Amino acid sequence: MPASRSRRVLICSALVVVLVLMGAFAAACGESEEETTTTAAPGPESTTTSEAEATSTTAGETTTTAAQTPEEEYVFGMVYVGPYNDNGWSQANYEGGLYVEENLPGTKMVYVDKANTSDRPGTTVEQLAEELLAQDAKMIMFTSDDMKDGALAFAAAHPEIPVLHTSGDGAWKEGKDFKDLPNLSNVMGKMEYGKMIAGVAAALTTKTGKIGYLGPLINDETRRLAASVYLGAKYAWTEYLGKDPAELTFRVDWIGFWFNIPGVTSDPTQVADNFFNQGFDVVVSGIDTTEALVEAGKMADAGKETWAIPYDYVGSLSEAPQVALGVPYFNWGPEYLKAVTAAREGNWSTFFNWIDPDWADINNPDTSIVGFEKGEALSAEAAAKVDEFIAELAGGLNLFTGPLNLQDGTPHLADGEVATDQQIWYLPQLLEGMEGQSVSE
Repeated sequence: MPASRSRRVLICSALVVVLVLMGAFAAACGESEEETTTTAAPGPESTTTSEAEATSTTAGETTTTAAQTPEEEYVFGMVYVGPYNDNGWSQANYEGGLYVEENLPGTKMVYVDKANTSDRPGTTVEQLAEELLAQDAKMIMFTSDDMKDGALAFAAAHPEIPVLHTSGDGAWKEGKDFKDLPNLSNVMGKMEYGKMIAGVAAALTTKTGKIGYLGPLINDETRRLAASVYLGAKYAWTEYLGKDPAELTFRVDWIGFWFNIPGVTSDPTQVADNFFNQGFDVVVSGIDTTEALVEAGKMADAGKETWAIPYDYVGSLSEAPQVALGVPYFNWGPEYLKAVTAAREGNWSTFFNWIDPDWADINNPDTSIVGFEKGEALSAEAAAKVDEFIAELAGGLNLFTGPLNLQDGTPHLADGEVATDQQIWYLPQLLEGMEGQSVSE
């Protein structure tokens, strides 16, 4: 082969090698640009893990927080009072966090559950929130009324961190416990409506005229929610069934906390059984967990006619569907999405939002903070009346209208007087016609 031709062959061969290498390099770079998302599945004993337009009572002023670039992962932290998978209150809040992750790309939830003095003796919720900050959380959500003091203390200690307290009133300027903390906000659904619907379902179902209410601890929130169930039951008893209100028995038994703590609270299983064994055939739950429904199922399996209504979480009916009349539940996702979006964009504001259901569809998962899912055990006739009652509420029916007396006979609302938000939120006693303690001993 001539020398000149040999040189041409060598040059061409070298060019081919270079082009091949450049193509391989380009392909490798293209593969490295794939998007990745992080979603960690929690274990059963997890401690910390990764995983805004509605009706409100008041709203506050915008404060300045650092905005995040679109590419930067935004971590938000959540503190749950019970297990994240309790089939009740904490799980409803946990799934609200998952909703944020699913609907706001680039966000990640970190959380700590079982944030209570029994599961974590000697540890405060403020300390647990500090752990979430160490995991790069840029905002914190405290998700229980029980965390009120801790949420306030944390917000005061970290003015640069947006803090959302679910169910508290520290940001309510017209409330009794307002704290001027520009990074603190509150959100709560008007579960009073959901509880009234539960009361209607209970009254339309009971055959003994005896409805029991399984209460947690005694405070403003739990009194007004128990009273709401009674008001709904009384309305159905008198207006739909045409019966004498004196023939309706409604009793509240409290266990002492949001869920069972052995050796500290009354056992909710035993309290529910006591109701059923004393002739109460419907038990409405106000605690975070599903003991009332489970026990009603056991009683029914043994031949008794019993029913129950759990609380908080739409999926709880699966515990004993054959005796479940329905469940009033919270749907936190849309409101948490608004809050995280505002914090991420640097538009955090201090607000107190006490939010109505979406009366166009109270079970719309993208718009309604409060819903009511009917259970299999609710008769077709009762279900139709429940729908009628929901329509009345949507049309303006307000059961917190006088005359209403407190349990000890003290007038609370005069004839025709409509309760203010404060008169409902801070209900000082149970209502006349209700049995059970109104204040802690």
